[in-house]
Amino acid sequence: MHFQKWQALGNDYIIVERDALPFPLSAARVQRLCDYHLGIGGDGVLELSPPDAPGFVARLRIFNPDGSEAELSGNGAREAVLYLRASGCTDQAQFPIQTAAGEIRPTIHDERTCTLDMGRARLQSQDFPSGGADGLGTVEGWAFQHVQVGNPQCAIHVPDAAQLEALDLPSIGPAIEHSDLFPNRTNISFFRALAPDRIRARIFERGVGETSASGTGASGAAIAHVLRGGDSPVTVVLDGGELIVDVDESLLFTLTGWAVPVYTGEASAALLETLAAL
Repeated sequence: MHFQKWQALGNDYIIVERDALPFPLSAARVQRLCDYHLGIGGDGVLELSPPDAPGFVARLRIFNPDGSEAELSGNGAREAVLYLRASGCTDQAQFPIQTAAGEIRPTIHDERTCTLDMGRARLQSQDFPSGGADGLGTVEGWAFQHVQVGNPQCAIHVPDAAQLEALDLPSIGPAIEHSDLFPNRTNISFFRALAPDRIRARIFERGVGETSASGTGASGAAIAHVLRGGDSPVTVVLDGGELIVDVDESLLFTLTGWAVPVYTGEASAALLETLAAL
């Protein structure tokens, strides 16, 4: 079983090709692969397979380290498309891929940077069924903006810098993630404005926990910032680095950032034996 490890702003994924796997991925196998002590270690697994519709380069499935499947990940999708380009699956600068959230179309700028056309964000969705047209609500005492960006985002504005940095996300996040308001759980972005076109954000992802970077989390925070009167494009400052989110008046948005390979590897016979038994 061959794999590559990629990272984007410290958000690391194991990339595998489905047709080269000795067995299908399951929640238990994903958990073991992502375990830093018993497996390869990563913030998730990206599985690439041939597309099932014409015109696409590949189909991408994204697994969280708890074994659940995510509709979309901005960092993961960026790593996947740059992997596809680097491995020779396409020589095009622009090409579409399939995801559980729909079509994603990247524009490759160079070997480590690309822009993802992420489609149109929505303020109403089945992920916040009790929400109104504006997507505003309150959860666990926090006022939030619901944004569906391919996965559900709960963006919470925290105006005070010291308060934002002092937040204990591992303690605060689970209650919000699992609130009855969000039947499919939700990702959470706490953010504040640094300038009209620049924000600081901290991210808690469903199935992951606190993370140094999240492309969709950054997007949710950036869109919430623009809805509050901020300027676009928005530079989002995360613990792992910066991403740029461009949002237009109809909530069409793009995400620009980098991703790089860390190493290429081959699973040992012992690991494969363990995985096969799960």
